[in-house]
Amino acid sequence: MEELEFVIYPDGRVVEKVTGVTGSDCAAVTAAIEAQLGLVLSQQKTSEFFASEVQQVTKATNQASFGDW
Repeated sequence: MEELEFVIYPDGRVVEKVTGVTGSDCAAVTAAIEAQLGLVLSQQKTSEFFASEVQQVTKATNQASFGDW
């Protein structure tokens, strides 16, 4: 589940934290919001940024002939 958390400080700074998104997809999730907020001064990547989705592919083949029975 994607989760975005924003902390807005009295001086106008906004800290944004994204969880539940792996890899660089977080940039796509937050791009429109960041464009409306203004200048991004810094970014700090979490371990989720460096994680990759695991895809498991299994191919099973089974061949039996009448002589194998």
